[in-house]
Amino acid sequence: MTAIRILVGTVYGGALLTAREIKKALETEGHRVTVLEQPQLEDITNNDDPLLVCTSTTGQGEIPPNLLPFYANLRDQLPQQPGRPFGMIVLGDSSYGDTYCGAGELMEEALYETAARKVGETLRIDAMEVLEPEAEAVPWARDWVTTL
Repeated sequence: MTAIRILVGTVYGGALLTAREIKKALETEGHRVTVLEQPQLEDITNNDDPLLVCTSTTGQGEIPPNLLPFYANLRDQLPQQPGRPFGMIVLGDSSYGDTYCGAGELMEEALYETAARKVGETLRIDAMEVLEPEAEAVPWARDWVTTL
């Protein structure tokens, strides 16, 4: 089966809980899943595992503090990841308007700059409509992994 690395960006724990539920679900199907709560560039440069970004959005569409150092280093160093598959799950609040799920857009852009390849559509989970993001994220992740 597939080895997957989940890069987590979280403030209050919702994205982390979601990532852990995805890990449980995918591991029962035989996949090896690593949840990275404090990701470093070395977590992606020493392997070619598919990446799944699971992040919330803070403030005005910003990346959460625990994911920000990874994002900054990714943008500064641009370690090339040609063809590396990645997927995107973003938790946000649509009441923020134009910045809704902005962290996901920033991460996606940074990964594209490394020549990584997005697989599937971004899953945007709106806190105004969904109380348990993992209820939407787990089925999406199960489908996503089949397209790798």
